[in-house]
Amino acid sequence: MNTQDTKNNPQFRFAFTKTNYIWMAVGVAMMIIGYILLIGGGSNDADVFNYALFNTRRLVVAPVLILAGLVTEVYAIMKKTDNNANKSK
Repeated sequence: MNTQDTKNNPQFRFAFTKTNYIWMAVGVAMMIIGYILLIGGGSNDADVFNYALFNTRRLVVAPVLILAGLVTEVYAIMKKTDNNANKSK
């Protein structure tokens, strides 16, 4: 009877759980913040060079945030869930 129930009512499961999606959102937010920190540093006058282009925020902080966001995305995708183990018990 159990096999008939699963044939008639197949259970639909998502590939990721809620925690995976939360980690993905955190990773995307980190990347967006990193890209926002890269904005600016330009000059209104083409003859004047603006040295704000080479500050620490644009050279260090923003790329580190973008890379951390990418690492978080990889972690969120690769994170295993133990829902299958809990359901079999």
